[in-house]
Amino acid sequence: MSKYVSVFKQLLEAHGGPGFEEDVRNLILPHLSEYATEMWTDALGNLIGLVPGVGEGRRPRVLVSAHIDEIALVVTRIESGGFLRLAQAGGFDPRTLVGQEVVVHAQSGRVWGVIGAKPPHLTPPSERSKAAKLEDLYVDLALPEEEVRARVRVGDRVTLRRSPVDLLNGRIAGKSVDNRASAAVLLEALALLKGMVHSADLYAVFTVQEEVGLRGARTAGFGLAPDIAIAVDVTFGAFPGQAPDESFPLEGGVAISFGPNLHRRVFRRLVDCADRHRIPYQIELSQGPVGADANAFQIAGPGLAAALIGPPIRYMHTSVETVAYDDIWQCARLLAHYLAEVDAAQVEELTCY
Repeated sequence: MSKYVSVFKQLLEAHGGPGFEEDVRNLILPHLSEYATEMWTDALGNLIGLVPGVGEGRRPRVLVSAHIDEIALVVTRIESGGFLRLAQAGGFDPRTLVGQEVVVHAQSGRVWGVIGAKPPHLTPPSERSKAAKLEDLYVDLALPEEEVRARVRVGDRVTLRRSPVDLLNGRIAGKSVDNRASAAVLLEALALLKGMVHSADLYAVFTVQEEVGLRGARTAGFGLAPDIAIAVDVTFGAFPGQAPDESFPLEGGVAISFGPNLHRRVFRRLVDCADRHRIPYQIELSQGPVGADANAFQIAGPGLAAALIGPPIRYMHTSVETVAYDDIWQCARLLAHYLAEVDAAQVEELTCY
């Protein structure tokens, strides 16, 4: 159990916003190579590994994805004094950015900085009750203006600088649990699957640019054309003030999603598999489009049988996203057992919608 806890923490500390995920990809590569007979990176940057099944003839083809990009920022302007203004490259809540440590990924190398804002002592009473807007925040690199202009360019990406924190009861907090938790799920599942016999050809895909439009999933789904495409992504964990029908308790097990983007037969198979193997799970009803790779998979090429599972996390899109590693483990168990049971008959029934 928990073969990849230390790797998960390395992934959390790594930097990889949309479009520059190579450091995260390089961390995953040696671990994926333990299981995949073939590995490649496509033109968009998705890391793909093939884990072949056994048996003669056409084997079922199953794609499982975990996106590896994190939400980030981008430099839009260099102000007088060398301060940097920012825009979104993902989905940060600006309220959480004040006082954060950041890394500016300049061509000349990484530059450390902090996000500053007007102190409350100097804030007019009319503004004190208002949350800071992104356009009011700036990065302070503690460098002379001429040096900032020599090293930093408009368009340089900015990520948070935060080491993961071990909390009690096997919980871990960090800046990019969304969605490095699912990368850990996929690696744990591959380790479990190695001890099982499976007839399906598995394509383990670590997708890129999910946070800016599911782009890696669009190309991977179209290019690989699997029979089944399962996205692994985090969902909302329960905490005070959160509506109970919009969140799921940590250590409650796998969140298995069901809704218009997701194939009902694959969903039922996942639930049945969890029941038979006594894997704890929770049903997430998605009444509209899901904000995950499964959305893109459903309509890739001629259309794929898509599914979505994942662990719940608290404080999504902040620097202290929190997950229970047991939920990662339970997701891996479900994924491994489901993949081991996929056969040609299941694939054939998918066409009888």
